Amino acid sequence: MKIDMSLKDLGAAFPADFSADERAKAQTLLLKRLSEKAHIFYGGKMQTLPKCGLWGFNWFNVWYTPGVSKVSTNIRDDNETSFSLSNRGNLVAVVSDSTRVLGDGDCTPPGGLGVMEGKAFLMKYLGGVDATALCIDSRGPDGKHDPQRIIDFVKMVQPSFGAINLEDISQPNCFKVLDDLREACDIPVWHDDAQGTATVTLAGLVNALKLAGKKIGDVRIVLLGAGASNTTIARLILADGGDPAKMTLFDSKGSLHAGRQDIEKDSRNYRKWELCQKTNPSRYADEAAALKGADVLIALSTPGPDTVKREWVRSMAPKSIVFACANPVPEIWPHAAKEEGAFIVATGRGDFPNQVNNSICFPGLLKGALLVRARKITDGMAIRCAHSIADFAEKRGINPDDIIAKMDETEVFAIEAADVAVQAVKEGVARTPLSWDEVHARALADIKEARSATEDLMKLGHIKSPPESMLQEALDWAIAQVRG
Repeated sequence: MKIDMSLKDLGAAFPADFSADERAKAQTLLLKRLSEKAHIFYGGKMQTLPKCGLWGFNWFNVWYTPGVSKVSTNIRDDNETSFSLSNRGNLVAVVSDSTRVLGDGDCTPPGGLGVMEGKAFLMKYLGGVDATALCIDSRGPDGKHDPQRIIDFVKMVQPSFGAINLEDISQPNCFKVLDDLREACDIPVWHDDAQGTATVTLAGLVNALKLAGKKIGDVRIVLLGAGASNTTIARLILADGGDPAKMTLFDSKGSLHAGRQDIEKDSRNYRKWELCQKTNPSRYADEAAALKGADVLIALSTPGPDTVKREWVRSMAPKSIVFACANPVPEIWPHAAKEEGAFIVATGRGDFPNQVNNSICFPGLLKGALLVRARKITDGMAIRCAHSIADFAEKRGINPDDIIAKMDETEVFAIEAADVAVQAVKEGVARTPLSWDEVHARALADIKEARSATEDLMKLGHIKSPPESMLQEALDWAIAQVRG
């Protein structure tokens, strides 16, 4: 049995006698095994290459000493010129202390490098943005993770970057880190786990509700998990017209409501406490009660596949919407949710229909913020990006298995960039006001250039193709694991 090198149809590679559950499990195992082997083969995903050329020996003296002295003194006299005289204007730092990596928890500081390099890869290929992974140790002398150490680190490195992308920082530390840095820094600080996931979830929800014939202010929404992602998702949904009286969130101790004194007393959990006071006036006792008759379930909690019970989905309202977005395994398999009556099912994975993943958001959003040299990314910019993504998908056509734009749709990232940039100008946070057309043209050109450069490196053999034996070994291993 062989697997196609393009990985377009993983399901066709598995034995015909595999059940739907076995096929889904094998698919996850295959991707994990192949990822491990491919990372070893390439030694990671990113490298550094020059963007300027050499047309003779003296160009060394232009790019370095003595010529570059003029660049240094220009920036000294006007720090704003650093955005145009260096790569700072198109460079993002992906900063993490690796305390909550995907669904794997604390992976130690270097354990997050694979994900952070992945962010950098997506930024470059999808958004034409350069990025570098910075995994740091946030532990203090007492061995505990201290959010202030992350805050201080970012403040110190911000002169080298045009934006900061925070990633995989555990809660509640992530709330303080983002909120403090958004105010303290003069460049955008973006928490992709929270803001990025919230933006793309709102985009998917907008189109799912259109297909279901429902309005955001009328539906009952249950959010399973109350970490950085779901608390921010809740905030954006409410800001975009959701009804707090029809919203319920659950954390590991039960539903959030105004009687949760444990949350009220913990000053670090101020974001959760804000939602406790606004939502769930019914004070649902458990998930089963809250989901009975609910229209929408948004789960970003413990990886499944049995975190969300089939009977919960079965009890939901007609034309229910289920977003099961835990990584790497969704809280319920899509086929199981569909079998129990869900109208639309989305996950965070690209190997299932309806990938609601921040990868469709952050490359374009950050590109737009960088091009107008925004000082911050506001909630208004995030909501505008969500509707930009939703509008793009609706214009090219949506259906229950295709509610949102995909990573291979190049144009969406340039449109996002332009929409976000215009919103930044409108809100007065842009240093360099540009028109929609100017941002769109520059973003699209940079994206196409980044993709062409990668394709050229592949054609010339500087990026080698993985051996077919690597894919075959991963496939055989995954099948053997499922067979037991």
